[in-house]
Amino acid sequence: MVPGLDTYKHKGMRQGLVDLLRDKGISDERVLAAINAVPRHTFMDPAFLGHAYEDKAFQIGEGQTISQPYTVAYMSEWLEVEPGMRILEVGTGSGYQACVLAEMGGNVYSIERFKKLSDTARKQLDILGYQGVKTFFGDGYEGLPELAPFDRIIITAAAKEIPQALLKQLRPGGIMVFPLGNDDDQLMIKLTKTGEYDYRKEVGDNFRFVPMLPGKVI
Repeated sequence: MVPGLDTYKHKGMRQGLVDLLRDKGISDERVLAAINAVPRHTFMDPAFLGHAYEDKAFQIGEGQTISQPYTVAYMSEWLEVEPGMRILEVGTGSGYQACVLAEMGGNVYSIERFKKLSDTARKQLDILGYQGVKTFFGDGYEGLPELAPFDRIIITAAAKEIPQALLKQLRPGGIMVFPLGNDDDQLMIKLTKTGEYDYRKEVGDNFRFVPMLPGKVI
């Protein structure tokens, strides 16, 4: 990491965020440690520095957001990541979620449909030293079949139905976590693949994400 990017002030603010997330019910200490390790302020416009460690989402351009920290922690906890797992992330966005998963030991393959966001995230990941996170510009609905299967899949946009092409890229026994629903009513879903065509479904809390859309935007 470039010297001076992460100061004692930033670290203190980040610890306060971790304490807040613990109070809100995040109990996986590995998730909390990962949140504490990733300098969220470096993914945001300097004008928002004073708000970087509040539990809020912020615009990052192209109509997309850097997710609320609680949302990132919730999804990361539900993924049950173990070191060495291959994780497909659909929706790189700022790159923040990918870094949290990498801090938990995951090998992250992240795909983004907006070329500008993909390029910006790649630069930021390199600055922070996350060269192990692999980024791709492409259609998230298609995933990365040439690199499948994956142990875990996380979708950071709201799907209106279960993305079957992505489910096929999940290893048996693997977990996929994503918000499901329309613009106004989304529930977090956890699918555990129990067979080639079978899965167990768990339903979590309400969230609000931008919609998952097909195609690429240059």
